[in-house]
Amino acid sequence: MAGTHYLSQEGYDRLRAELEELKTTGRANVARAIAEAREKGDLSENAEYDAAKDAQGLLEMKINELEKVMANARVLDSSQLDTSKVTVMSKVTIRNVANKATMVYELVAESEANLKAKKISVNSPIGQGLLGKAVGDIATVNTPNGTMQFEIVNISI
Repeated sequence: MAGTHYLSQEGYDRLRAELEELKTTGRANVARAIAEAREKGDLSENAEYDAAKDAQGLLEMKINELEKVMANARVLDSSQLDTSKVTVMSKVTIRNVANKATMVYELVAESEANLKAKKISVNSPIGQGLLGKAVGDIATVNTPNGTMQFEIVNISI
């Protein structure tokens, strides 16, 4: 997870809120579950205690990962972005060369990806294929179903 994570202000705020939630409510819930399990007696044969300790470990791992992302996060100002080439936060209109279907996607950081909202990660195969392309370029994307070609129709913010 080393390296810079480029985020929109909305994505950064959402990650910060999630981290704060995990540190406060999440830790309190885990501590409560551990305390309840301790009250049940012998810890050596207490499955609830083991499960609560495992949950605590997973929670702390998630908090650690989010803290690393936040430490390397850079918030992008959309007004400063160049629309001559596809970059993070670009809205790209693409046309499938084979079937002429047109789609619009926004390229975002992996933590902000949401296919239902038409936000795809720059680390996805399509995102990688589109990065750096200009209007009129053909992007070749290797997918599990084979190679696909997309024409860049429009780039906006």
